[in-house]
Amino acid sequence: MSDNPETHGKKAFSVDEGANGMRFDVFLTEKMPSHISRTRVKQLIEGGIVTLDGKTCSSAKTKLKGGELIELVIPEPEDATPLPENIPLEILFEDDHLIVINKPAGMVVHPAAGNWTGTLVNALLHHCGEGFKGIGGVKRPGIVHRLDKETSGIMVVAKTEEALSGLAAQFADHGRTGPLERAYLALVWGVLPHNKGTIDAPLGRSSNNRLKRAVVNITQQDAREAITHYNVVRHLDGKGEGQANASLVECILETGRTHQIRVHMAHIGHPLIGDQEYGKHFETKANALDERASSAVKAFLRQALHAALLGFEHPVTGEHCRFEAPMPEDFEKLIESFA
Repeated sequence: MSDNPETHGKKAFSVDEGANGMRFDVFLTEKMPSHISRTRVKQLIEGGIVTLDGKTCSSAKTKLKGGELIELVIPEPEDATPLPENIPLEILFEDDHLIVINKPAGMVVHPAAGNWTGTLVNALLHHCGEGFKGIGGVKRPGIVHRLDKETSGIMVVAKTEEALSGLAAQFADHGRTGPLERAYLALVWGVLPHNKGTIDAPLGRSSNNRLKRAVVNITQQDAREAITHYNVVRHLDGKGEGQANASLVECILETGRTHQIRVHMAHIGHPLIGDQEYGKHFETKANALDERASSAVKAFLRQALHAALLGFEHPVTGEHCRFEAPMPEDFEKLIESFA
């Protein structure tokens, strides 16, 4: 049996008698390096590149009998479909396994309809080039978490399948029992009822707009647990009357749902300033502020949200990594306008 840890090349495995009745893909996944997922193994089998006793077997569900010989040649990683683009990146850390960047507001993470170019993935493909060792058989960035287009802040991206597997496990745990640490800064309307609190409210698709998220009943089919912890950093005036009209809040996620902070803060009556989707009904509040703050709020056409801190265990070296990124200039100026 081959113990070669490389993610591509020829491999051969003998099926022991104890594997009688085991599914083909389950057995092969157990024999492969731990960072190669069962999904990837299934792709290889169904792609017709795996043989069982010298004959191609493309059914992952095939039951083994014991005594068979499995052989395959894992192909070299293919080039990614998105094209590399020379887009400047603010890199906080990089090694052979992963890269940590401070994403600017306005940048989409992954190419999709309406945003095929100018994305973080396009930029990473140019910057890292051959540094990507193949994820799912493709030379591409391993995206384990995302930030909304108009949210700035820290992201970690895997370069190898091994790094992707290790990071994905930490993000799936959300720091409940593992080392993952994430904190966001949000500027919200009003004064929260407590300086510390927890919002525990399941999220699902909005019944009014399928592209938006909403707090839903846990019985809704797509409802997912969502928990956000918050700490008020400071209260902000904006009228010059010594009375708070906005709050800078640190949000710590215990789960990682789409638009979680934005929906949760709106749910408790304190939407993010500038949030065009979940806080539009608060836009007129800017009219009650003094001229400086009012002008700054009206000119800030994105949600005031920044991923300020990210900590995790390096999936290969085991080192603890912790990164902080200051608020971008437009966010800082917005806060200063309330002084």
